[in-house]
Amino acid sequence: MTAPRTDERTEAVLDIEGMTCASCVARVEKRLSRVDGVEATVNLATETARVSFPATLDEEELVQAVRAAGYDAVVRTRVLPDERRAGVDTHEHDHGDVPGRTTLKTRLIVSAALAVPVIAVSMVPAWQFPGWQWVALALTTPIVVWGGWPFHRATFAAGRHGAMTMDTLITLGTGAAYLWSVWAMLFGTAGRIGLTHDANLFGPVHDPSALVYFEVSAAVTVFLLLGRFVEQRSKRRAGAAVQALLALSAADVDLIDGTRIPVEDLRVGDAFVTRPGEKVASDGRVVEGRASVDQSMLTGEAAPVEVGPGDVVTGGTLAVDGRLIVTATSVGPDTRLAHMARLVEDAQAGKSRVQRLADRISAVFVPIVIALSILTLLTWVLAGGGIAAGFTAAVAVLIIACPCALGLATPIAILVGTGRGAQLGILITGPEALESADRIDTVILDKTGTVTTGEMSVRGIEVLDESTDADTVARRVAALEQASEHPVARALAALSESPASVTDFTGHAGRGVTGVVEGRVVFAGRPDFAEALTGTASDAAASAVRRAEEAGATAVVAGWDGRVRAVVSVADTVRPDSAAAVAHLQDLGLKVLLLTGDNAGAAATAARAAGIDDVISGVLPEGKVDEIRRLQTEGRRVAMIGDGINDAAALATADLGIAMGGGTDAAVHASDIAVTGIGLTPVVTAIRLSRRTMAIIRGNLFWAFAYNVAALPLAALGLLNPMIAGAAMAFSSVFVVLNSLRLRAAPGRAR
Repeated sequence: MTAPRTDERTEAVLDIEGMTCASCVARVEKRLSRVDGVEATVNLATETARVSFPATLDEEELVQAVRAAGYDAVVRTRVLPDERRAGVDTHEHDHGDVPGRTTLKTRLIVSAALAVPVIAVSMVPAWQFPGWQWVALALTTPIVVWGGWPFHRATFAAGRHGAMTMDTLITLGTGAAYLWSVWAMLFGTAGRIGLTHDANLFGPVHDPSALVYFEVSAAVTVFLLLGRFVEQRSKRRAGAAVQALLALSAADVDLIDGTRIPVEDLRVGDAFVTRPGEKVASDGRVVEGRASVDQSMLTGEAAPVEVGPGDVVTGGTLAVDGRLIVTATSVGPDTRLAHMARLVEDAQAGKSRVQRLADRISAVFVPIVIALSILTLLTWVLAGGGIAAGFTAAVAVLIIACPCALGLATPIAILVGTGRGAQLGILITGPEALESADRIDTVILDKTGTVTTGEMSVRGIEVLDESTDADTVARRVAALEQASEHPVARALAALSESPASVTDFTGHAGRGVTGVVEGRVVFAGRPDFAEALTGTASDAAASAVRRAEEAGATAVVAGWDGRVRAVVSVADTVRPDSAAAVAHLQDLGLKVLLLTGDNAGAAATAARAAGIDDVISGVLPEGKVDEIRRLQTEGRRVAMIGDGINDAAALATADLGIAMGGGTDAAVHASDIAVTGIGLTPVVTAIRLSRRTMAIIRGNLFWAFAYNVAALPLAALGLLNPMIAGAAMAFSSVFVVLNSLRLRAAPGRAR
């Protein structure tokens, strides 16, 4: 066995258990990065770490590094097919819990049931019966110790390694309120039978020996459990995109010999049967049969596509009618569906610049908050405000400052946005692509296959000989071109539904074709080819050729018996949605240019039909790169949209590369966003979705920061009771998650 080269690198995904906040993320990233040669990106929303490391490094060292940070990790293995289809959720249980143990939902329900009487009796003096505070102690103890155990466990795990996280703030806040109350009852006057007091939610309270804060500990724990529960459920819903993509695959497949096997056992070259109502088992090429195939999961288009022998089909698409025999060309992880799932998963595990900034802030935030809490207590005491008031303010500072919302603001939005994109056939390679799409101001469109369909069609027939007619030209030229595979020939072959037969067919590479049709020697090809065959130059033919080329078409000169009879104009067809899509792009404030290697006439015609004013034609692939760089030097942020191999370099050079549906693999791999739909409309949807996602992220970050900035002074001044602080902190995390989930309803079409 050959040992791996020392410069080879590999990647792995770690599922991390126990992360609860952005501080956890920063700590795990820091620990992993300390291992020589390791580069890691940790994502709180997906609870994963994507790690690049030298091939000589044992994966177990990565796991040990995570454990050294106070968390647990396992290297992700291949997802089993039955798990994919069932949509198995690997994060069903709360941090540290495993099947058979207590779930977060159970802790929430039990804690809430116990907290209701504690809060009620503590806040309503009329309900405070003799000894009520001892009952409150009995009910609060399991809430704080058992209900809040996920937070405390994370605090202790981090503390063993000298770290502080958001859970540290939660443990300190709820623990301080609980322990103070126990001390006041045992050593102060708060345990006196017959004691009553009013709960002051919005101002300072005095008489420390008679005050208990059981309602604070109970309510804050329940609020935080509720916030964590909603947050985890929302993360599971947001991360369902990959599971949904994988669930589209077929479970079993019938081979042509009648054998039924699991789809995982299918091999390249195997011929399998797809019946009406069944999913196509894998990517392949149709060898027999015809059917209407629903490709909406790839293109977003509801109308089925007719396929027959020679056509390519994609695994996971649905045969609406007809029976197909398909030869598998890609199986397992090499299929288009698996590739889409990997793109989505990679994008969701990525991290944007704004998220890295939020992580850095959160990493230093916890010790600052603890110091601020201690300073608040000391200030109140030294200023003569009293221990009770100072303690209340200090606890409120600990709880209100917990920036869980800050850690979730970006990854949750990216998770939902990329998931929604996958549903719409928009594959976003990472958060950097979202940021780039949000900043672009110029869009460059390739012509062939982007603005146009890439399929040639006949624009018109100009008959030059009075002794013939257009029908005869169409019938004979169509018959002649039936034997050719050239794109122009395919367009000419469609001139007649019942072409005549051809004999003695001869193809002249790059020039034209000849053959005998209906007893006549027929030719069709370039003007110089016709001139060479006839031995004369026709002024009428030259004029017709010039008119066709000025209109952006390719001129094919046709005739028989040594005479030119007609000039047929063939041109690429502008996509039906191109004009509307260009208008939408312009409405978004984007400057739209057409950049093509075609001649000026063809470029101008396509641009005119699509509503594009700026056209650059006759440009080679290297020239496209030069034009993009020129625009970039002028300060413009450029998006390139194309589909061909010749567009790959331009797609990679642009600030944002968008590969069109049906594009080549080179174009898709060079792009930042790949759209699987037909036409330019999905491109508009991709840009709209990217902008909306970034708007959601900015909104999340604003409210996460604004919440802390506004609430901290109130808490330090004693104007915020810890119970209200806990509710507000929990709500901030829930708000960020729910705000991000609005992206699930992002429209699928530009309006």
